[in-house]
Amino acid sequence: MYPVLRRLKKNDLLTTYDEPYQGRNRRYYKITPEGQRQFGIIQQEWHEFKKGIDNMLGDDQDE
Repeated sequence: MYPVLRRLKKNDLLTTYDEPYQGRNRRYYKITPEGQRQFGIIQQEWHEFKKGIDNMLGDDQDE
């Protein structure tokens, strides 16, 4: 999981900040505006893909 988080941060899709917790720092991740934009694109692509598969399988219900 952490290699993926590092890659997302490197691509400016996430930011991080540290806060103390029980005597040590805890790292938190926050999605950036660009990360939200990219997520929206991927989400739309997924819905289009799913709709195509559902149509091929004869399941036209939109879930």
